[in-house]
Amino acid sequence: ALMKDLDTIVGPSIAKTYQTKTGDSTTTVEPRSRKYYEKAARSKGITGEVLLTTIERRLDNVVFRMGLATTRKEARQMVTHAHFTVNGKKVNIPSYLVSVNDVIALSEKSKESKRFSEIQDVTSSRIVPQWLSVDSEKMQATVTAYPVRTDIDMPIQEHLIVEFYSK
Repeated sequence: ALMKDLDTIVGPSIAKTYQTKTGDSTTTVEPRSRKYYEKAARSKGITGEVLLTTIERRLDNVVFRMGLATTRKEARQMVTHAHFTVNGKKVNIPSYLVSVNDVIALSEKSKESKRFSEIQDVTSSRIVPQWLSVDSEKMQATVTAYPVRTDIDMPIQEHLIVEFYSK
């Protein structure tokens, strides 16, 4: 269940094939979340908190938090289809990490789509985290600060993730 929760946030697991010393090949499933763990482990601070706040800064998550997608999977697809810009430039990489003062906006062409207005109606009651300043009329948000652990409302026990990857 822990890996399923993480895969929902960072994307599905990927399979990698390795050659063993005997010449046989073996396939293992490597969650994409491992790279986030390794980066968090090298950073200063509490590894679990750094891991979660880094994942929180992903562009697909920001789109979800802005209320322009009903699910994180939908946000991921919308980012992949280049519906959003960061600081005026098209970005189609869901794992793109936003920084303070970045402006995330729906592209001009996408603003014409009825779909985004419908999504905003459905997600209008969603609570926007304090580290984002959202302008619903312009369909854009500005990152005002980096997220902190208290901004993450998903019930994740990060110490279990750290324990899993530290083995």
